[in-house]
Amino acid sequence: MKKPRIAAIDIGTNSIRCIIAEASQEGTFKILDDEKATVRLGEGLAKTGVISEAAANRALEAIRRFKMLVIGLNVEAVEAVATSAVRTATNGKELIATLSKELGHDIKVISGEEEAELTAASALANFDMYGKRYAMVDIGGGSVEIITAYGNHVEEFYSLDLGAVVMTDSFLITDPIAEGELRMLQRHIRDSLKRTFTGKKISVDSLIGSGGTLTAIGCMAMQMRKDNYVSIHGSEVLRAEVVHLLAMLIHRDLKERRTVPGLNQDRADIIVAGVVVIDELMRFFEANRVLVNERGIREGLLIKAVKRLGFAAGSRTAPTWRDAVKDFAVSCHVDEQHATHVAGIALTVFDVLALPYGLKASERKLLEAAAILHDSGYFISYGSHHKHSYHLIRHAELFGFTPRERELIAQIARYHRKSLPKRKHVAFQSLKEKDQIAVARLGGILRLADGLDRRRNGLVQEVSCLISETAMIFQLTATEDISVEMFGANAKKDLFEKAFDTTVSFTTS
Repeated sequence: MKKPRIAAIDIGTNSIRCIIAEASQEGTFKILDDEKATVRLGEGLAKTGVISEAAANRALEAIRRFKMLVIGLNVEAVEAVATSAVRTATNGKELIATLSKELGHDIKVISGEEEAELTAASALANFDMYGKRYAMVDIGGGSVEIITAYGNHVEEFYSLDLGAVVMTDSFLITDPIAEGELRMLQRHIRDSLKRTFTGKKISVDSLIGSGGTLTAIGCMAMQMRKDNYVSIHGSEVLRAEVVHLLAMLIHRDLKERRTVPGLNQDRADIIVAGVVVIDELMRFFEANRVLVNERGIREGLLIKAVKRLGFAAGSRTAPTWRDAVKDFAVSCHVDEQHATHVAGIALTVFDVLALPYGLKASERKLLEAAAILHDSGYFISYGSHHKHSYHLIRHAELFGFTPRERELIAQIARYHRKSLPKRKHVAFQSLKEKDQIAVARLGGILRLADGLDRRRNGLVQEVSCLISETAMIFQLTATEDISVEMFGANAKKDLFEKAFDTTVSFTTS
């Protein structure tokens, strides 16, 4: 059956984005194209109350280009919305009428609450926040949407006129930014939050942030840490890092900000206001981290369009991270029986070693995922399939994992066979020392567990372990001869012995 194609167009205060996807009957979608045009509809809006002719022309040019993409990619359904700038401007309706005519589809001017609902739909589809109190935040050019939630239950929606473009135009005039201007902006944001949340003291575990400001913060933080992950989607930025970035940015003029690693030059003039906003939000909510949602409103529009087309529940949300791992394994035609058995052995070994070696619960999750996916590279070919597994996993969209965690899962799976980590392995060497240790230990456990299912028929039923200062003896229980499995485990115990600084032997009972 032919899969329908849908387009989501978000006309914001700073930029216009167009994302085109292919929808499935199950309610999922695959991104085909993602285009952005920085049009600055909100330029000078705070002072004049109107969208300038130059900005309107830039928007019209962008819509013409997006129309050609929509036609060229045979899009059947279009969800197009305009947000803060058009809501605020006295000539907003006139502009939207012109843009709708050019696009050939109606563009809806949505309220701040509708904007917040789209933000929430995207965040809930990408992050596992079960049992946590948190807030979803979208920082646009004109407004900031805030949604408080507990788990999958949304509590309240809020929309404040604190967007990066508007705050820059209203408060940050000098270059570099004067200290007095910065204090006035901070005071304004704090006062706005107090008025909005009158009498409410809200503390959250985390913020989930979307919009160009958050994407820029994620990229700058990644560069600052010298991390080398595939994407920033799902990455974690700590409050201390936000404070550090702000201190660095306010002491630079515009020309210098344009050279900051990870910061798009088009955003250099409004980034300070955006970072001040997120800094004040983290202070207000007492949040120590923000998770970067690279999708945001555009994805919310796609989810809405999929619902309108009547496909499944119209949601991409995976109930748990295990479901996401299983779905990816199925897509790569992984041998489920072998993967599940290896995972069981690996987790049994992990649980035995957790206390004496200080292994963390978060590492158990990584080991389980890597064990299920370690043979995903067969999907490409048997030869060097461990390397193929690495590349497939690190580029996979795995619900419930950060970019760092996806990289670690990929590397743990990569070392389930063949060579051990070496100096010439660039990806491994780029990891921080603590992550290298984790990959070596968890990779060693997976490697050994894989050897214990050498014939892929689950003969090893139970595994226990006796631990001394210099040796580990694994006692294996099976209903028939497992000499082949013991040979396989002995051949693959090298990384385990090195990582845990021990010798390993096997006995049967």
